[in-house]
Amino acid sequence: MQHVFTTLIFAFIPLISFAEELYLSNVEQLTFSLMGFEKAGEAYFSSDDAAILFQAVPTGQKEYQIYRMDLKERVPILVSTGKGACTCAYFHPSKQKIIFASSHSDPNPATEKEPHIGYKWELTPYMNIYEANPDGTDLKPLTSGPAYHAECAYSPDGTKIVYASNESGSMNLYMMNSDGSHVRQLTHTTNCYNGGPFFSPDGTQVVFRADREHPDLLQIYLFDLADDSETQLTNNRAVNWAPYWYPDGESIAFTTSLHGHHRYEIYLLHLETGALCRLTDSPGFDGLPVFSHDGKKLLWTSKRSDDRSCQIFIANFQNPFTENHP
Repeated sequence: MQHVFTTLIFAFIPLISFAEELYLSNVEQLTFSLMGFEKAGEAYFSSDDAAILFQAVPTGQKEYQIYRMDLKERVPILVSTGKGACTCAYFHPSKQKIIFASSHSDPNPATEKEPHIGYKWELTPYMNIYEANPDGTDLKPLTSGPAYHAECAYSPDGTKIVYASNESGSMNLYMMNSDGSHVRQLTHTTNCYNGGPFFSPDGTQVVFRADREHPDLLQIYLFDLADDSETQLTNNRAVNWAPYWYPDGESIAFTTSLHGHHRYEIYLLHLETGALCRLTDSPGFDGLPVFSHDGKKLLWTSKRSDDRSCQIFIANFQNPFTENHP
């Protein structure tokens, strides 16, 4: 099918008033170096918002592993194999399964490189997507081979998985059934990166990041699954990445280097009006935003920890684009 591309670049209109406390309250740190982590990040909620999946580098090691943590008990549990490099874990809507990417099957692990939280990733070879029970048991590969397959997420109904891979020679987006069957390539670009996809709350669109025009200068795009059309949402000289849907489907949060690579911040974009609101204000790094399913919590990765390591934070969230906002 021929792709239709639409450039719908909003004239961003930042809200006049900004202070982090207007939108974030009761900020709490969820992971700590004392838990045995060099760093932690990229966390996602379970469908009942009672637990999170995230990646962390164990103390003294170099590669990320995947952990699950109940938000009441707050005791991290390793759910990946402890081997290879891991990234991008996600809960099935039923809470009965999880997926994550891991390179533990690499026959030559000496070639592994560390994936990291930042605006550029190592495309680790033999990175494949695995399904498992929430405790890590019954591990099953959904992809295979020496290519990079990662950055995966379930559809709202749990029947599909969207992900990124360089199996075609370039990084593109793919979709498959949740059992790994019926793979469909979504984007068809060469010599650039497409990745970080997430289904919209109604399952009809996919938001993602791509550096189509300038290497590493990621912009935010929408892909419509009905007609394969694409819409570009940002166009600037910054790095814009890690987009994530607000539950009502009307806004997207993303990470941006608008304030410099020394200070990544999280912004919220209203899709209909193009209004842009800055949500975070902290020296260092704030990024990888994720909303709870009721929209009342924001989960993100930040270097605002005491030791300035990347750790996971949570806060009550007040959406600036809703009628009940003061």
